[in-house]
Amino acid sequence: MFSFSFPVKAIIAITSAITFSGLFAYSPIINAADHNYADDKKVWSFKDAVITAQKNDPWLSGNKHQQQAIEAMSHAASSLPDPKMSIALANLPTDGFDFAQEGMTQLKVGITQMFPRGDSLAIKNQQLRIQSEAYPFQRSDREAKVAVTVGSLWLDAFRVQQSITLIEKNRSLFEQLVDVAQASYSSTLGKTRQQDIVRAQLELTRLDDRLDILAQQQNAYLGMLSQWLSMAFLANTTQETIDALSQLHDMKLTMQLPQLDLIHKGLASAHSESNKLASNNNWLSVEELAQHFAKHPAVFALDKKILATKTGINLAEQAYKPEWGVNASYGYRDDDPMGNSRADLFSVGVTFDLPLFTDNRQDMTVKSAISATEAVKTEKILLLRQLLGAFSSAQGRLSRLNSRKTLYNTRLLPQIHDQAEASLTAYTNDDGDFSEVVRSRIAVLNAEIEQLKIAVEEQKIILELNYLFVGSLTTNHTFENTSAMLQQTFAQREETL
Repeated sequence: MFSFSFPVKAIIAITSAITFSGLFAYSPIINAADHNYADDKKVWSFKDAVITAQKNDPWLSGNKHQQQAIEAMSHAASSLPDPKMSIALANLPTDGFDFAQEGMTQLKVGITQMFPRGDSLAIKNQQLRIQSEAYPFQRSDREAKVAVTVGSLWLDAFRVQQSITLIEKNRSLFEQLVDVAQASYSSTLGKTRQQDIVRAQLELTRLDDRLDILAQQQNAYLGMLSQWLSMAFLANTTQETIDALSQLHDMKLTMQLPQLDLIHKGLASAHSESNKLASNNNWLSVEELAQHFAKHPAVFALDKKILATKTGINLAEQAYKPEWGVNASYGYRDDDPMGNSRADLFSVGVTFDLPLFTDNRQDMTVKSAISATEAVKTEKILLLRQLLGAFSSAQGRLSRLNSRKTLYNTRLLPQIHDQAEASLTAYTNDDGDFSEVVRSRIAVLNAEIEQLKIAVEEQKIILELNYLFVGSLTTNHTFENTSAMLQQTFAQREETL
């Protein structure tokens, strides 16, 4: 037990002053200027993580190679098939195999050129070219998805990092409470009981357990994040990048929460007027949403796929037309046994097929192409429904988050802090219960962590909404500068709340 030569209330008052100066001056979003890392490791900001992930994504490189392969195939498809050469020793007599014996015997050299049915070459070239035009939209969609995925992982890791910082700061508070309880209990002047000391020590142990759980979550999020930031196995990997890779398992994040802006002005207006969100008057109608989603790169990619399959119908219809071929041959004949010269022979001809029996081949081929087109159209319908559903979900969640954010900032947090201050004041004046002081401290910590969760979740939902409206960034269908626009779209205003 501790022994003191001055009144225990003075000790409690001093401790209380220290506690309040450390606790209530703290904000759940920490300013980076107040935090210095002990090492020289790279500190990853939200923007750095997103841009690096997009830059190091091997999927984008593979998609470009696929596009180049289709483009090369389209050029090859427009070429005529190679001509066929034939060399034959024709009509050689079997009684002596004498080349000059019979007038019909000849050395024949021929060439044949086939011409595909109808306009199948041009149509096949067009179909492959349309297929290749879908790849830039696929890459734009992929870059936007990477921004959402990596951004969400970064925000989750940030939330865990800041929660750990919050708990570590509050842990010193509970250590002070344990010291106060022990001092009061040993002096026998206050109303502190042994169970109060045990309760304070128990809460301290629970904080340690929460820190372990958060550290486990942090390792999980950082591990998933390092998958996107790593340059391993890329062609331009250097020793420097390998050394940087070794630090990704314990990467550090900036201490500022990004403040993302919504792409669509209508959404931005609704986002700022959180008190009107419940009525949904500021949100876009289904018709307006359909117009915006029609510009989404994923929808554009499906439009190209639909157009390519429609071209496939036209290609299948060419099977009703005949396939033509032109052949020419030259036959060399030797002189007759009397020494008289024989004339050489030249032949030319045309071949073509007659597509008369079309029921089980041409008709079924066209039917298959039509069904393939309708199947891709259903993919577009499903995608639009998915985008509409995602917007509806994000809309409702953002609305409720704004309500909770307002509630926490204006009422809940001030009331919890007032309760904590009142319980500590009452206990200092020997008019309160120590367990109530502990409960109020825990309530303050939980409320601050929950406030942090709300702020992080809000940014994650804005990420989702920006992905849905990423098609609004461009008015043309080429998406040549989509990568730069995406980086600007998912960039942040780093501010402290």
